[in-house]
Amino acid sequence: MHNIKELRKNFENFKNLLKNRNVELDLDLILKLDEKNRDLIEKKEKLEKEKKEISKSKDKSLFTKSKELSVKIEDLLKKQVQTQDELDNILSSLPNLPLDDVPIGEGESSNKEINKFGNLPKFDFKPKSHTELGNNLNMLDFDLATKTTGSRFVFVKDKLALLERALSNFMLDIHTKVNGYKEISPPLIASDNTMFGTGQLPKFENDQFEIKFDDNGRKFLIPTAEVILTNMVKNQILSVNDLPIRLVASTPCFRKEAGSYGKDTKGMIRQHQFYKVELVSIVENDKCIEELERMTKSAVMILDKLNLPYRKIILSTGDMGFSAEKTYDIEVWIPSENKYREISSCSSCGTFQARRMKARYKNSNKETVPVGTLNGSGLAIGRTLIAIMENYQQSDGSILIPKALKPYMDNQDKITKN
Repeated sequence: MHNIKELRKNFENFKNLLKNRNVELDLDLILKLDEKNRDLIEKKEKLEKEKKEISKSKDKSLFTKSKELSVKIEDLLKKQVQTQDELDNILSSLPNLPLDDVPIGEGESSNKEINKFGNLPKFDFKPKSHTELGNNLNMLDFDLATKTTGSRFVFVKDKLALLERALSNFMLDIHTKVNGYKEISPPLIASDNTMFGTGQLPKFENDQFEIKFDDNGRKFLIPTAEVILTNMVKNQILSVNDLPIRLVASTPCFRKEAGSYGKDTKGMIRQHQFYKVELVSIVENDKCIEELERMTKSAVMILDKLNLPYRKIILSTGDMGFSAEKTYDIEVWIPSENKYREISSCSSCGTFQARRMKARYKNSNKETVPVGTLNGSGLAIGRTLIAIMENYQQSDGSILIPKALKPYMDNQDKITKN
């Protein structure tokens, strides 16, 4: 959420930065509404002062005038609230402002590769896709999921189910024991206010799974644990000594993928339900970029330990998430597609989410200021499973188990068809 006071100070710069984020909106309307809102507040306060003076005088002849002032004040208040709501609705629909080093562009074609890591596998046979491998092993069943639930779901069975669980446990162990994150097992349902806090509502409502409760409050299945973890500090004033807060959770995630109709309809790349290990950091607001580098290193550590080839890219202004001010994507190599695929996205959100959540802290000067928030995948479980299946596949269709995962897989060397 943008601070209207800060926005006024350099409105042209604000407009230019949002233009780089491909926002199509008459931004001058913001200043018009802000001016109208302040004018209404000023008029209301002037009348309130006048009414207060009448009340102090105890002059009964002014009773009628006092009643007239009350009606005018009520009318001004109604108009002011309507104007404020209209202004807030516009401000809440605008994305975060990109930092200066973020590439300017309309979409993913403007993303910039930073570097590559690891050696691409060399096969003396044509590598199969994870879908083919899983079907041949009788351990991935998309047809059964379609019968029981619908498209874009899957049954993961037997040793691949064990591998999926092993990945989650392995990642949690690394992030808690090595990278210093505190493990959380959070609720999987969020209120509309919580979804608003991290930026999922109102702009991306069509991508969320809303569920019905008996009460009147709206509830949603979490699209990512970021939502629930970040909101753990909403409506709080923390001490600077409480920071940094680093949290990790392994949860199912639920997304309609409304904006990706027709993309990746086969296999596990883009599912309505998937598992993800999520990293969240709450920090002093001037330490976000330092924390972003730390978080990204924590995420790629998993790929390094699994010996999977990957690359790191910085997203352009047109490809970043709504709440992000800067984002690194980590993309893992998928042999069957002969390309890299996103497996982690690590973002600094600056104070953008904190303002929406009213999450603050007392800094060293005893000032109450918004915290900085960050989130990142550490990693997406399903896509890591895909990467292992494809990069570690053998000519007979079996899958070697990475050395780091063997203690989590009963020390087995590979997954074979029963």
